[in-house]
Parts: sequence; C-alpha cells; structure tokens
Amino acid sequence: MKMKYYLIGCLFFLVSCSKDFLEKKPYNALPVEDALKTEADMLVALRGAYASLRNVDLYGRTIPVLGDLMADVTYQSASNSNRYTFYNQYGIPVVDGNALGMWTAGYQTILRANNILSTSIDGTANARQYKGEAHAIRALVYFELVRFFAKPFTDNPTNNGIPVITTFDITVKPKRNTIAEVYALILDDLTKAYNLMTQTTNSSQFSKYAAKALEAKVHLFKGDMTNARTAALDVINNGGYTLLGSSNYLSYWQNPAPLTNKLETLFEVSSDGIANLGFDALGYIYSQGGYGDMICASDLYTAYSATDVRRSLLTPGTRSGPAVFVNKYNNIVTDRDDTKVLRLSDVYLIAAEASLSSNETDARSYLNAVATRRDPSFSGFTSTGTTLLEDILTERRKELAFEGHRFHDLNRLKRTINRSNDYPAAARTIPYPFDRRLLPIPRAEIDANPNMVQNPGY
Repeated sequence: MKMKYYLIGCLFFLVSCSKDFLEKKPYNALPVEDALKTEADMLVALRGAYASLRNVDLYGRTIPVLGDLMADVTYQSASNSNRYTFYNQYGIPVVDGNALGMWTAGYQTILRANNILSTSIDGTANARQYKGEAHAIRALVYFELVRFFAKPFTDNPTNNGIPVITTFDITVKPKRNTIAEVYALILDDLTKAYNLMTQTTNSSQFSKYAAKALEAKVHLFKGDMTNARTAALDVINNGGYTLLGSSNYLSYWQNPAPLTNKLETLFEVSSDGIANLGFDALGYIYSQGGYGDMICASDLYTAYSATDVRRSLLTPGTRSGPAVFVNKYNNIVTDRDDTKVLRLSDVYLIAAEASLSSNETDARSYLNAVATRRDPSFSGFTSTGTTLLEDILTERRKELAFEGHRFHDLNRLKRTINRSNDYPAAARTIPYPFDRRLLPIPRAEIDANPNMVQNPGY
C-alpha cells in the first residue's frame, strides 16, 4: 500500500557519526510509543479520528452521494458543477479522484484508530471507552471500503476484499485480504466496541448500541439473518432510543446539531459552524442555494403518498427541465447539517428483513413501525412472502433516501439497477455483475505496491 497516503513518514539527516547523535529521536516525528501516553492524549487522537470521517470523500459528501447516485435514488442534473459525472454515467476511470480520495481518507482514518488501539493505556473506564470508540470507527470505515471496492459478501466471501491493516508499519506492502477476512475483523472490532463502551455522550460519538446497530447491518450484508435479527433487537429493546414520528420529522431534519435525547440517531458525523467543509459539504450538492446538482429520481418521488411526511422534504421545480429538489439538508451556512450514518428506523427495517424467514408477523410489525409513522393515513402492510420482502426493500429505499444506502442494498441482493429516464440512456440498466459496480483501486496504489491487485475491468 502506498503508505504516504496514511502513515506519517520520518525524515532523517545524518550529519554526525557520534553515538549520542544517532540515539536522538527525529526532530520532526513522534514515535508511536511516545504519542499516546495519557488519557488526554487518547482523547485528542480520538477527536482526530472522528474529524477525519468528515473528509469530503468519506461522510463529508462522497459516501452518501455515491450510495444513491449509483443506484436509483438521485441523478445528476444536466445543469451541474461536474461533480460525480462519471458515476451518473457509470463511466468511472481508474484514475478517478473520488475513488482515490475515499481510499486515502479511509486508510488515514484507520491509521488514527490503530494508533489509539496500540496504546497500552487500558486500565480506566475512559481508556476503555476511547478504545471501544476507536474499534467502532475502524469497523465502520472498513465496512464502507469493502462495500465500495469489493464485491458483496453474498457473492463469494473468498473474493478479493481490501487490505486489512491493524498495526503501524511504514514498510508494509499488503495484498488484498479476502472479503471474509475483512468482515471477520469488522465483527471482531464491533464485539470489542460493544463490550468496552459504557458511556453515551451524544449522537456524534459512538456508543455501545450504535456499535450494535452497525453489527446488525454487517450481519445483514453477510446474509446472516439470525445474527442480524439478534443484534437489531438488542438495539430496539435495550438501547433506549425512540423512533422518529410524523410530528417531529421536519424539526429533526432541520436541526443541524448532535442529539442527546436518543431520538432516532444512533451515530452521525458532525459538522458545525467552525469544523465544516464549506462549499464541499453534503448539503451544498443538494441545495438549490448551493450547487444543487443532485436531484430526486422522478419515480422515487411518485412512490411517496401525498400524506407521507417524507414527501414534504421534496419540492417539484425546474432545472434544465422538470426536477424534484431534495431539502433534507437545508443548513449550508454557519452550522452545517450532520451526516446521518446509523438511524433507528434503519435498525427496524433490518429487523423486519431479518425476521422474514422465521416470523412474518414480526417482520410486518417492524416494517409498519416505520411506515405508519411516516404516513399517518397508512394502516400498515398486510403482505406475505416475496411481496413482503419487496415492501421492506421499497420502504428502505424511501426511508433512507439521500443518505447513501440504496446502492449497497442492491449489490448485496445482486439485483439489476433499473434507473428511470432521468439518467443517461446508456446508464439506465446496470446488471449484476458489472465491473463499474466496484470502484477502482487507485492507480497510485497499484503503482506503489506490487502486491496489490486491481479490480476487474479497470
């Protein structure tokens, strides 16, 4: 791996041969063993790991944007700022800057988590909490990277995944681990996170039930419905979180600040009036007061009933023709909107899908807990079997729209992506498998590491 992307290099100028000089530490580098000596050091490092999640090619913008644009949720307006054009067209080049940025920022964040986990400080509640959060952050980033740069676990777990790196080593040139090995690390991290964490601060920091919600999602993507259900129900029954309803739906999305009341959000990546991406923030790519490039797919808009509160965040208008504008992220100045990563509604929908094969009554109950809260006039689903599965997947598309989930759902299910006439004619039917449903391993990475293997088709 091209370590300059995510490891701190040391520069040595040997100007003397004396033993005293050679034993001095480099003036411009801090060895790992000296970096984190106290709880306060760990906390500073942890804040840095959280801050790195805000990178423009992680949760700052690219991860949630691609998760919808590469599916059937959003499309790029003909009038645009030329951001993510290749993804709208499914013509992603091997030198794509967003793929490089995601890879680079992802492994930088993993390094920061590794540094926290490498310290020997672990005898206090705070130290255990910080390490638990670092395990969760590392698991989250690996989960995102393996879903973008490798085929789904449900395809073949022995396929090439991504490199697993858990230590600080500037000389390593790793090969790609299998998908199964990456998922094993993710689940091990989440088990440790759940067991180590005892504190819940606010929605911008991981808690044990946020880690458990992520675990439920990981099991779902493995196709392990038994463990997905168990983890999801742990969150639902024991986490103390409450579902968002129709009466507080708009105020929830209008609020740019992290929450302490355990309403809906288990984890989000925070931005505020000082720490934000400015014009590169997620809201700017949606808001017509910003770039406004990303538009709601017309068939998704019509899927919401007139009484569905989620439709109130969508506004029909005109931009190079008829368009439906997304108003889920309104705060594009001063305090920016946070990026929602884990929500309780998602956990309920995971529980619904995971219950389907064993208990359809439960599956409908968890599904309707979300659907009837969004549309007070809807009495609930009564479907069974494959129709019930389709209802769950449709509700996932509607509930999690503009948050970056749909593309990964269609991949784990190995389904064709059928896009509406809003999209370029040559990119409306994306079969599975298809090479461009994987991001390319960055060319710079391939050039620097002889052990790295490129994804097919690039």
